[in-house]
Amino acid sequence: MRIRLLIAGAALPLALWAALPLQSEGASPQSRLNDVQKKIRVTQSRIGRRKGTERVLTSQISVYSERIGSLQARIGRLEHRQATVQADLDRKQAELAKLQSDLRSERRRLVRLRARLKVARAALAQRLVELYQADVPDIVNVVLDANGFADLLERGDFMQRVSEQDQKIIGIVRTARADATSTEARLQRDTHRQKKVTAIVRSHRNEIASVKQSLIDTRVGLDGTRSDKRRALVKVRASRQHLEGALSGLKAEQRKIQKTLLKAAGTLPAGAIRQGNGSMIWPVNGPITSPFCERRAWEACHPGIDIGVPSGTPIRAAAGGKVTLMQSVGASGGYGNYTCISHSATLSTCYAHQSRFATSLGANVSQGEIIGYSGCTGLCFGAHLHFEVRINGAVTNPMNYL
Repeated sequence: MRIRLLIAGAALPLALWAALPLQSEGASPQSRLNDVQKKIRVTQSRIGRRKGTERVLTSQISVYSERIGSLQARIGRLEHRQATVQADLDRKQAELAKLQSDLRSERRRLVRLRARLKVARAALAQRLVELYQADVPDIVNVVLDANGFADLLERGDFMQRVSEQDQKIIGIVRTARADATSTEARLQRDTHRQKKVTAIVRSHRNEIASVKQSLIDTRVGLDGTRSDKRRALVKVRASRQHLEGALSGLKAEQRKIQKTLLKAAGTLPAGAIRQGNGSMIWPVNGPITSPFCERRAWEACHPGIDIGVPSGTPIRAAAGGKVTLMQSVGASGGYGNYTCISHSATLSTCYAHQSRFATSLGANVSQGEIIGYSGCTGLCFGAHLHFEVRINGAVTNPMNYL
């Protein structure tokens, strides 16, 4: 991802923009300082946006990872079910294979039974011919009255008129015929039942396999999306780190220009840090020329303290924090050039009437670090520092903290 900024109608990468000359050779140091501070603010804003994008991408990657983990767990459960069904199918197929083997044996037996029946029928037919040739009238009449060969075998009067040998042959024929019929019916029934059970099990297995494949396809898609997010995160992080490098260079240039301004203006040296009984240090070392007073409905009171010091006196941060507000004379009315630093979610300090700034918006400053220089910008009658302490935006007595 390349970060570009439109300058003079041409799109330039931000790193090149940050490295451009601040202004022409004839520009004043203050103008150059304003230029670099503007670039610092723009760069800090872009870094903030990159960090926001990183947080969003990291959150999205985490969500995709959770979804992938959940899908993988479901796939694992389906694989277990699939293995169970496959084992059941294997058992059914083994049963079917055994049944088919039994059926083959039964079919061979049926072939033998039919062959035996054919022989028995032939023997019985031969015997009937012999009886007919022997001119046994009763037998002939019985045969002629029978409705087919099967009916003949069931007629009691026929059985009474044949010999014991004939009855044996008839019994063999009858048994063979019944055995063949029952065997054929059992073969058909068992084959149909086993094929039906196997088809149901196979259908169940295929259904599970289809669902599992669908989940795998979804997981592959999520893997691809997560990989895209990770690549985007790497690019955004690299861009942010590149911007932070450019910001360091801009801040170094800012400090260099500020030193030049200090030398040119004959700025007073920073005095010793003054520590009172509170958690904060005094921003400047001087007498209180206007104390804090509580505001009442019928009067307007001073919302801070004024500390009398010469113009150009370095102003220190009363406590460590982040510069959250910087305003110049035109935008802040009576406060002139002023800076506010947030020390916690509720506590902040403000420094007004500065002759110039020594920090930048969004900068993290430590306690005692120089953030500006005293002066008389805005509504004032002489050089001094107006210092405020605010709780949730409401002014409170600074002496409780100094």
